[in-house]
Amino acid sequence: MESIFSQGPIFVLSLVFLLGVVVVVHELGHYWAGRLFGAAAESFSVGFGRPIFQRKDKRNTRWRVNWIPLGGFVKFVGEQQMPGDHKRMDTGPVGRPFNDLTVGQRSFVLLAGPLANFVLAILIFAGLALAFGKPLERVIVAQVNEGGPAAAAGFLAGDVITKIDGAEIVDNTQVRRTIALSTGDELLITVNRDSAELILPVTPVRMSIDNGLGQKNEIGAINVGLALERIGHQRFGLIGALRQGTVQTGDVITTTSKMLGRMVTGKEPISQLSGPVGIGDLTRRAVTSTMKAEQIPLSQRLRLVLLNLIQICAFVSVGIGLFNLLPLPVLDGGHLVFNAYEAIMGNAVPERVQEMALTFGLLLLFTVAVVVTWGDIVETGILGGV
Repeated sequence: MESIFSQGPIFVLSLVFLLGVVVVVHELGHYWAGRLFGAAAESFSVGFGRPIFQRKDKRNTRWRVNWIPLGGFVKFVGEQQMPGDHKRMDTGPVGRPFNDLTVGQRSFVLLAGPLANFVLAILIFAGLALAFGKPLERVIVAQVNEGGPAAAAGFLAGDVITKIDGAEIVDNTQVRRTIALSTGDELLITVNRDSAELILPVTPVRMSIDNGLGQKNEIGAINVGLALERIGHQRFGLIGALRQGTVQTGDVITTTSKMLGRMVTGKEPISQLSGPVGIGDLTRRAVTSTMKAEQIPLSQRLRLVLLNLIQICAFVSVGIGLFNLLPLPVLDGGHLVFNAYEAIMGNAVPERVQEMALTFGLLLLFTVAVVVTWGDIVETGILGGV
């Protein structure tokens, strides 16, 4: 626990960096989309609470950096983001009130934030692919633990995993991710054994697995050890890197969506979610683990830390983009539901109904935030343990 407190600055700096970049990009997506249609913006805020710095631009939009660096928002004139907003109308900023935009225009502004997050992830993954390429590997079963699902299914050490449910395996991450998100669901895993192709049905069970950074995750497992065999290295040009970045971002979106869907249906515990504390703790552990590798030159360790932060930033960006698309009031997805109602019915959702929905959504999100944050705090080890 002492190490956690001593690494507090790493935790704070990592969290501010990750959430700062991701949230600013998200809100800039909303802001520039609103500007495209001439919407008047009251404020663009990074963080919450009292401002450290603020200024007004020539359009009378307040640009603020606040004391609590967890999140941020852009507020358009006449936009009902929170309960009670319909009673406020700032006439100072230049432009059209948000509600004067068409349903389609307002929907585009709402979608622009999450889309900006996805574009950020694509650019990060594309930049990494352009700079470092992609290793080509075979995923090999190195060890089969007795009494586990893999042993019961007939896996043997030396089997090469080539497909899962008919999908070609391209790397170890794909194998681990698919198994982790398939607790209780049968998978058809194709292996190559002595030049023969076998299809082995196996059902992952939920186990507590160490992620390599001292954190325990309750995920699906089949009780095998995996090894990698490098068979080549793929380099990318600019177009190929952008394509690879798009594919990788699509994979993360698919995986995150599947995880959220399994949580909604009760197949995965809500403890799998991570909030700001969990993100900061994961980054702290990654930074600390890298910097402790004293056999590696300091310059190389600093480079690895930066690369880790950038890669985590891409995953967090996708997560925040998808989270904001959930159809819950106060989130972008909830307002899109209001817009869909207006487009179908020809008139807006009554203000009283919107107020009630926004209040309920705010309470629900607060409850989820408390549960997730508590789980993240326990995971950090502050309350005892590792």
